[in-house]
Amino acid sequence: MSMPERLQTIVDQFAAAPRELRVHALLDYSRRVPPLPESMAEDRTGLEQVHECQTPFFLATEVDEAGAVHLFFDCPPEAPTVRGFAGILREGLEGEAWKDVLEVPPDFYSGMGLQEVVSALRLRGMGAILARLKRQIREAVEETDAP
Repeated sequence: MSMPERLQTIVDQFAAAPRELRVHALLDYSRRVPPLPESMAEDRTGLEQVHECQTPFFLATEVDEAGAVHLFFDCPPEAPTVRGFAGILREGLEGEAWKDVLEVPPDFYSGMGLQEVVSALRLRGMGAILARLKRQIREAVEETDAP
């Protein structure tokens, strides 16, 4: 399994950073999560909750006609850890080809050194977010391939 270049760069930057800076970097990524588009904010039926997260966390993915993935996250600002992970995923995967996103290893974040600054429970939530978005991508691709 491989990772898109932007996501690999983020992983490498976290891995090289001292422990204290990883927390600050995670907080920085939490601030990069854009608000939901107005249509999704008004009609939340297209959002899926990730129940494994300790915080109310919702996501939606879209695959456009060119095969690029678009990610949408809704997570309260009061949950900077999980919101930071959403920011990392968005920064690293937004606009990537769906096939490349599906190749991301389920535990890609283990190389970032986050286990030193984030609880195991939060890491499981992070893995669940990635698993959900991959499932949504597979479903979207299957729908477009259906006769």
